[in-house]
Formats: sequence, C-alpha cells, structure tokens
Amino acid sequence: MTQKNQMEVLIDGKIYKLSGAEEEMYLQRVAAYLNGKIGKLREGEGFSRLSTDYQAVLLQLNIADDYFKEEERAKKLEEKNSDLEKQIYSLKHDLVRMQMELEAARNESGGGQEEQKKADKEKNASETGKSGTERKRGGSGSRSIPKL
Repeated sequence: MTQKNQMEVLIDGKIYKLSGAEEEMYLQRVAAYLNGKIGKLREGEGFSRLSTDYQAVLLQLNIADDYFKEEERAKKLEEKNSDLEKQIYSLKHDLVRMQMELEAARNESGGGQEEQKKADKEKNASETGKSGTERKRGGSGSRSIPKL
C-alpha cells in the first residue's frame, strides 16, 4: 500500500489540508492551476455578482474545457507520432533496400573488375610467352621463330 502524504495548499485564499499518494509539489502545481483559473474568472465582468454555486460551476466548466482540449491535443499528438513511426519504418525499409541494391551493384562491378583483371593477366601472360618464344636471327632482319 502506498504511503499517504499530508500537506496544506492554498486555493482561492483558503488553506486546505490534503492527503494523498501524490507528492506535495504535484498538489501545489494543481493548486496553482486552480488559483490561475479562479483569477481569470474573477477578471471577467460580473463574475463577482454571481452566486458561489454559479461561480463554482463556471470554474468546473473551464476546467472541463481545458481537460477536453488537452485530451484532443494528446490524441492529435498520438496520431502524429503514429504517422511518424510509420514514416520511420518506411524510410528504414527503403534504406535497407538501397543498401542491398548498392551491395549487389558493387558485387556486379567488382565481379566485372575481377574478370577484367583476369583477362589482363591472361593477355600479359600470352604477350610474355610470345616475347620469350621470339629469337632474333643474326643479320639485319629479324623474324620470330617459335621454340621447340
């Protein structure tokens, strides 16, 4: 069972003793919110001439209005968050696909380079073989004579 905290808060100029599981700082913030709402209502023309019951109902209506506006705001933020998560998922999917395409392209071009290197080696080997098989004859002319 959670421990109950006891504290005093000032609401509309009156001290109230409260007890609950919430921290004192939280309840002080709630009291400050109520004091702000009451102060704004008092600034309104004719509020002080209303009965205390009617004043209380106006305060409750204002608090309920704030609640529903914040609830709608939270809903919109959740929808936006969901949309952003979907977008992130899609972008990650695109990134993985592009990385795979890049790797495939590298493998293809790397394979082509390997084939080119192999062909160059074979060409060099055959040219080297030709030069080793050529002998120069004496005299002014030269001709290739294959080795036996």
